[in-house]
Amino acid sequence: MPEAARAPLAPARRALVFAVIACALMMMSIDATIVATALHALASDLDAPINWTGWTITAYWFGYVVMLPVSGRLAERFGNRRVFLCSTLAFALASLACALAGNVALLVLFRALQAMGGAGLTPAATGIVVTWFGGARDRVLGLFGAVFSVGALIGPVFGGLFVTYASWRGVFFVNVPIGVAMALLGLWLIPPDRAEDRSRRSMDLPGMALLGAAVVAGMLATSVLGDAGARVLSWPFLLPLAVAVVCGGLFFRHIARVPEPFLPPRLIHGRGFAATNFLNAVYGGVVSGAVTLVPLYAAARYGLGALDAGMLLIAQGVAAIVLAPLAAWALRWSGYRWPFYLGGVLCAVGTLLLALAPRWGLSPWAWLAAAAVFTGAGGGVMGPASRNAALQLVPERAATMSALRATAQEFGVIVALAVITSVMAGASDQSAVLAASYAAMAVLSLLVLPVVARVPEHRGAW
Repeated sequence: MPEAARAPLAPARRALVFAVIACALMMMSIDATIVATALHALASDLDAPINWTGWTITAYWFGYVVMLPVSGRLAERFGNRRVFLCSTLAFALASLACALAGNVALLVLFRALQAMGGAGLTPAATGIVVTWFGGARDRVLGLFGAVFSVGALIGPVFGGLFVTYASWRGVFFVNVPIGVAMALLGLWLIPPDRAEDRSRRSMDLPGMALLGAAVVAGMLATSVLGDAGARVLSWPFLLPLAVAVVCGGLFFRHIARVPEPFLPPRLIHGRGFAATNFLNAVYGGVVSGAVTLVPLYAAARYGLGALDAGMLLIAQGVAAIVLAPLAAWALRWSGYRWPFYLGGVLCAVGTLLLALAPRWGLSPWAWLAAAAVFTGAGGGVMGPASRNAALQLVPERAATMSALRATAQEFGVIVALAVITSVMAGASDQSAVLAASYAAMAVLSLLVLPVVARVPEHRGAW
């Protein structure tokens, strides 16, 4: 048994530790979506233009994506428990700053800091589970997907309640007592980090800086393409794109040459790792990113209202919440490849239904809801396998592998949204562009299935 798995916690304590971890993870996932419902209230209260209030969402993803790879290395270097507790408190303090912000510029800044503080939660939580949960860790890690889905699902609901019955500031104030409580409970319940579990590798600051610059520049280019009237052949897009390409190339050159890179090349494109990272980027990133545009598509093509369009993502989330725990329970006999095969087919069916016009007498909403259920089911089925497949090869690098998985998914989202929104910006019929994009997603979902054969297979506990 790997060193990281020895001396597991008693079942009752494992349940309590998982509850703390799940609440902290859900707190962060809720904040990724909760602000969307408060944008109008923000614009009114802070006297801010809508493009600035929109940056309160964009800044959150900037901070999250930039800090993700760094947080994995921090967890390995200083200990999963320390990073988990510090991230929880940092998230709570940044939430307090967001709630007290007097203008939209400060709010955007604090939102970025909020995400950067919370970015360490997932890598550190993964490391805690791998270290202390023994033979149950594969199934517990498989439940993380359901936790995130629940958070994304209830975020807009909570946001609407706060805005309607209190204030948009309550969206952020509520994180403060929750974050402090989770930090205190974590301090009490999570065992201290062991010296032998902490890495003595260097932090590799140059590598972190290059990757961070590439990610920020790539996201800036993506945000430019999302603006009305944006052009691909324009300096506001080409300049950050060039910076992203150059910094990305220098990053891969750097990690291939230094003795202790913070992301070893084999974890990115080595045997077994490359296939899993690629599939995470495609299914968890490209396809998922395209599906986030379903409410826009429903409104543009079928004239559905905001509530009906938003309910489609709820249907998708419910499917993922239901199937993710079942897939986690079945993982030991299904292995890692069959969930990818099944999930890929389900994603292909769901995105194809999105592209096609309603049939068999179904209303547009019912047709789109069925499509959303298929895509959500695909993500739910694949989630546990995608978390475990590469991780079980290097359990001692649990935090880094968790961060790398999330980074691959966010990279896929960035690419998908950049391509789709750039085409939409120059099209007269945006719904036709989206329909063609979903047809392309269906084809892509099937074309990458042969890669599943290269996913490292495993059955049983690890």
